[in-house]
Amino acid sequence: MTPTERFLRFTIVLTALLASAALWWPAPAQAARIKEVASVQGVRMNQLTGYGLVVGLDGTGDQNTSAPFLTQSLLALLQQMGVTVPAGQNMQLKNIATVMVTAQLPAFAQPGQTIDVNVSSLANAKSLRGGTLIATPLKGADGQIYAMAQGNLIIAGAGAAAAGSKVTINHLSAGRIPEGATVERGVPTPMNQGDSIQLDLSSNDYATAREVVRAINNRMGSGTADAIDGRSVHVRMPASADARVNFMAEIENLDVKLASPAARVVINARTGSVVMNQAVTLAACAVAHGNLSVTISTTPSVSQPSPFSKTGQTAITEKADITITQQAGALIQMAPGVKLADVVKALNSLGATPQDLLAILQAMKSAGALTAELEVI
Repeated sequence: MTPTERFLRFTIVLTALLASAALWWPAPAQAARIKEVASVQGVRMNQLTGYGLVVGLDGTGDQNTSAPFLTQSLLALLQQMGVTVPAGQNMQLKNIATVMVTAQLPAFAQPGQTIDVNVSSLANAKSLRGGTLIATPLKGADGQIYAMAQGNLIIAGAGAAAAGSKVTINHLSAGRIPEGATVERGVPTPMNQGDSIQLDLSSNDYATAREVVRAINNRMGSGTADAIDGRSVHVRMPASADARVNFMAEIENLDVKLASPAARVVINARTGSVVMNQAVTLAACAVAHGNLSVTISTTPSVSQPSPFSKTGQTAITEKADITITQQAGALIQMAPGVKLADVVKALNSLGATPQDLLAILQAMKSAGALTAELEVI
């Protein structure tokens, strides 16, 4: 045997071994960091809201007839500044708009720091472009003031109107003020309270909770973490604040092996979208599907009285034709599928539209042929 033949035979054998190894070699487990699958209980965003006025608009503000609270808000603001408006004064305001101001107060925010705010029109203002938000207190769910917002709005849009025609790009009745609010009060967090914290998993899964506990105990010592249930993990913390920061920096970057998710099919009833994960399986079943359509067409006709008739009147009547069309649906046998590709291929063989697929999947679930949870959003 020549050297060339030996090399070719070796190449063929090596290729066969690699191909067979792909069948039994275990696939790498999906991994994620603890910070991506869990969060510290109590360390979260807090929603802030406030009611304010935007001034400086170019005639695109609220109209008094449709927003009577605009005048009340302006009078209250002027009284705080020592300006008294005579009673019964008819104020024609076009450059002011009432708005709702919202913001997200991040965890560990301290007084003096700035956060972004969103400003949205409350009444019938045509545009907030070029406006300035007057100082507006932002309150939390407890009614306390946590930030003060003020600044010039940024509107990502433009519009023009003339002679009954109107052109609008993007949305002109809502804008944003980057770093437009100053934090006045912080929200306490449980990080420096007590001797432990609780990690809340993003999904209820006992296998993930077990892996989080295992990763923390292997890195920080046995007994550091305990699983409370499928969504909560109790973690013992060091005493000092600096040690706790270092502790959290260590554990939040630990890798955990994610278990296979539960089989689930998500159906959007409004758009007809169907999304399923790789754990969905299909048992052998038979499906018959046919479309039923009803068509109604209306044809107007004119009924006129007889010639020289003095009592009859011309009348318009409508003639309606109703047609019902039902397509034949053959009984299709669907083979069992244990892989997502097999399930997709079986469903595509039905030739059904996404809207029809919603009813077919629900019927398969009721018949016990579809092994998955159905979630309608």
